[in-house]
Amino acid sequence: MKTNIETAQGWVAGESAATDPAMRVFRGLPYAQPPLGDLRWKPPQPVEPWTDLHAADAFSLPCWQTHSEDAFVWSRGVFERSEDCLYLNVWSPEDADHLPVMVWFHGGAHTGGWGHNLLFDGTNLAGLGVVLVTINYRLGPWGFLAHPLLSEESPFNSSGNYGLLDKIAALKWVQQNIEAFGGDASNVTVFGQSAGSQSICALMASPLAQGLFHKAIGQSASCLGSFASDPDGFTTGKKLVAALAEDISLEQLRAVSNEQLLEAALATNWANRSRITIDGWVLPEPPVNSFVSGEAASIPLLLGCLANEGHLLFPRNDSLTATQFDNYLNQTFSSAENQHLAIKRAYAEELQESPGLAQHAIATDLFMALGMRQWANFNSASGQPSFLYFMDHIPPASRIYLPESAELELPGGPHSAGAYHSGDLAYVFNNLDKAGAYWSQIDQELAVIMSRYWTNFARNGHPNCEDLPVWQAYAPEQHTTMLLNASPGSRAGVRQVKLDALQAAL
Repeated sequence: MKTNIETAQGWVAGESAATDPAMRVFRGLPYAQPPLGDLRWKPPQPVEPWTDLHAADAFSLPCWQTHSEDAFVWSRGVFERSEDCLYLNVWSPEDADHLPVMVWFHGGAHTGGWGHNLLFDGTNLAGLGVVLVTINYRLGPWGFLAHPLLSEESPFNSSGNYGLLDKIAALKWVQQNIEAFGGDASNVTVFGQSAGSQSICALMASPLAQGLFHKAIGQSASCLGSFASDPDGFTTGKKLVAALAEDISLEQLRAVSNEQLLEAALATNWANRSRITIDGWVLPEPPVNSFVSGEAASIPLLLGCLANEGHLLFPRNDSLTATQFDNYLNQTFSSAENQHLAIKRAYAEELQESPGLAQHAIATDLFMALGMRQWANFNSASGQPSFLYFMDHIPPASRIYLPESAELELPGGPHSAGAYHSGDLAYVFNNLDKAGAYWSQIDQELAVIMSRYWTNFARNGHPNCEDLPVWQAYAPEQHTTMLLNASPGSRAGVRQVKLDALQAAL
């Protein structure tokens, strides 16, 4: 059944969701002009209003990115791409009236992915009483290239972070239009995973995003690094542009084909540094500084990570020697030798197996478990409730983005990859029926619990209700953490000896 709604840009026609006639879905709604031609590498521009009825019955194409045919659980296959990709999608119950709003930012290292993958179908989540929005945003060099030529033409002397500006534009669209879909513009929760979570962290520190959302959920990445290496992105940006042509003009740069741009990015390893830059406008300073000074947004926060995030996500050097491991500690931690010894004691089991395993475990914990704990600490210090989780339930490893070929053959079986990065996604959206393979009854029960925690938080600013295990708010003294597994429950500290040793050495 068709549903017509008037937005600030014009009338749109959605339709009933395929699996739930009580749910309306609006696909491919433009939230900014196509970033083509002169608008390539510029902040997103407002959509031109239309007069005809806009049929919101088809998803947009994914933004430009590499294909990924053999990338473990993150394989996305071969697909059509477009620079004309600044669109969002809305799932809304037919009788929605002033419901909490959840806006999803997908992951993919800011270089891949899209918000309308079947994994992120919003039917089940919106069915719990929220209005759900998923978006596409510019990726890779289209979304994050920084270069002096681009900064010189900017009225803010800024370049890079176009993908963050896209998210800000989408949030402004939500503020302008979501009431028409039955949502409450004063109760917006942003949630995202990996690069999407890192974006949320950065938006909490950005003066341009203040007031556009009221709660946040971060899954498996923060933005609290030092940005000591190439903070403005010019070093890597210059290398990429130089690989295209010598003495290239801005006009010529904007005329470069997508294939050429992608080839240059890959040839120069452009994505090996943070895609987010400290551009002086979207991010005036490293986000950690804003959190330390109390300038970052102070809002209810739910965040956490999984037990085996680094598995095939971060490189592991099995040939690392004991001497090279010591050098790694000296380069990573500006601390005394006794604190390095404390780290070695904390990771003694990994060290006994190999220095490479210990280094991999430390690097993973620094970025994931410790990063999320630090984010919770900062937010708690601002006076807002924070809810920290650690998912140690082991999901079956499968190609979660490729439902037609989800089965993934691993030598040790589908549960041999541990609680891997992205293993929480199908649970959060309660889409085990649409994504992945090898699910069990325990998986299905945990998906119901997690999707309810997430929507409860969006509704109330805390995840609790009377028929779910109590999720205690984060307390810095105990590092209170919810363990998400077959028997969810709150406990004091997870990997506390390891994380305390890392924290003390920083």
